[in-house]
Amino acid sequence: MTLTDAVAHLTPGLWERAVRLLIRKALAEFAHERLLSPEPLGEDAYRVASDDGATEYRFTARRFALDHWQIDPGSLTRHRDGAELPLDALEFFIELRAALGLSERILPVYLEEISSTLSGTAYKLAKKPVTAAELARSGFQAIETGMTEGHPCFVANNGRLGFGVHEYHAYAPEAASPIRLIWLAASRENAVFTSGADLGYESLIAGELSEQTRTRFAGRLTALGLDPADYLLLPVHPWQWWNKLSVTFAAEVAQQRLVCLGEGDDEYLAQQSIRTFFNTSAPRKHYVKTAMSVLNMGFMRGLSAAYMEATPAINDWLARIVEQDEVLRSVRFSIIRERAAIGYRHRQYEAATDRYSPYRKMLAALWRESPVDSLEPGERLATMASLVHADHEGRSFAGALIDESGLTPAEWLRGYLRASLTPLLHSFYAYDLAYMPHGENVILVLGEDGTVRRAIFKDIAEEIVVMDPDAVLPPAVERIRAEVPEDMKLLSVFTDVFDCFFRFLAAQLVTEGRLDEETFWGAVAECVHAYQSSVPQLAERFERYDLFAEEFALSALNRLQLRDNQQMVDLADPSAALQLVGVLKNPLAGFAP
Repeated sequence: MTLTDAVAHLTPGLWERAVRLLIRKALAEFAHERLLSPEPLGEDAYRVASDDGATEYRFTARRFALDHWQIDPGSLTRHRDGAELPLDALEFFIELRAALGLSERILPVYLEEISSTLSGTAYKLAKKPVTAAELARSGFQAIETGMTEGHPCFVANNGRLGFGVHEYHAYAPEAASPIRLIWLAASRENAVFTSGADLGYESLIAGELSEQTRTRFAGRLTALGLDPADYLLLPVHPWQWWNKLSVTFAAEVAQQRLVCLGEGDDEYLAQQSIRTFFNTSAPRKHYVKTAMSVLNMGFMRGLSAAYMEATPAINDWLARIVEQDEVLRSVRFSIIRERAAIGYRHRQYEAATDRYSPYRKMLAALWRESPVDSLEPGERLATMASLVHADHEGRSFAGALIDESGLTPAEWLRGYLRASLTPLLHSFYAYDLAYMPHGENVILVLGEDGTVRRAIFKDIAEEIVVMDPDAVLPPAVERIRAEVPEDMKLLSVFTDVFDCFFRFLAAQLVTEGRLDEETFWGAVAECVHAYQSSVPQLAERFERYDLFAEEFALSALNRLQLRDNQQMVDLADPSAALQLVGVLKNPLAGFAP
């Protein structure tokens, strides 16, 4: 790739389109989170003034349930002193920095994240357009790399600070560039391997690396006068090796506690989470999740060696619950287990930092089951995030699946909700267990006809939480227990599912003219009623945690990132970090039993 090829997507036309889409989203989500209060101008028209009142943004918008703003990007204009000005994303955040609470420390980093997000959008806009219908008929990885928006709530959702533009082309999921992982030999004195009960280190490595590759790696160690038995084999992201480990861990390399063995043979594709890889050479092999010291959407995307130790045990514990529970079995719910992990302990960095420091999260890896193994004839996969993807013509992926199915939108929704919402509800009411079920963490199994047959949840050990203080947990699983105030427990459904996903799916389907809001939320209510009727023994909990309450607290996600884009949530006490801003009217309230 030449120097000019690397920035070929950065053209005036594509940049203008990317800026327009981003400011549209910023106005919509910041209005939703009540950082901005658009002033009505009549006929669905609104204005937002800058901090000093000198600049204003005008637009038209439709309002939906959950205070969702659907802004027409073509209507968006910027004005000052009676003249119309071009849209400029960085100027937008500077003009509204006080309203958004952007401090002097956070603002420049946030502007860098916005610039990177815009560059990514321009890159996606430069690609050959693919209709939603074409994407819906594509393979799992074509869908994963074909989505254009990223997280629907966060405005700066593709920061990836640390990537150079050449690395963007190599490692961003939308670039769809095949990647080979780099393998290190890690001294057993510093590295810890843990695995599920049915998997050992030797069998894992034998399944991941060919005998020829294992022999090649062992030969590299013996040529250096080292004993391969003293080391564990550990895959790392190429970016992490070149930018962090070869420099920040230079002493470990120099003293041969870490030995670079070279690339593996299999090719992988980066997933939407950027540090997780799907094996395209052998799709039935494990996903590999790697540490990556890149700042993206409020966190440095490392992996903690300490967290990795308990990961397989937590997954085994949850897998047993899923396998034994009649309700979860009835909807064919499953998880893909994180079956093994290796974490490397750098003693000096650990001595110098607390347990949440990014310096403790630079070198670890885990292996997660592939969902491909569980497929039956005629089944295919799509990440749930794809449902809210809209193509260049404004048509949604979900709408394409509905068309493919031949069902009415309400009928299609019933199958989707039974598969994806029922297990969330039952886990909460039966076990006080909550997931982080955003679209990227849920994989849908689709039938040949485009209907949702079942759901698979992933990213288990770092994301699930048990909120019952009296739950009896095995010692290795104790880490997932969290103290959550009673009045905030149900936000794991209201915020993570209703506000952060259904809000967007409903608005998209209504905008396409496929159904009305009453029908959408009626389908959700119908799913809840059906579930609750199936487990009358939990009636007391349904009353205590009422999904049909008149309102619920608005938990504002962008406010977290605007306040601290280095670590927006304290993982030791996630509920304490929430930014609660008033309430939202619950769209299920009108369907109360």
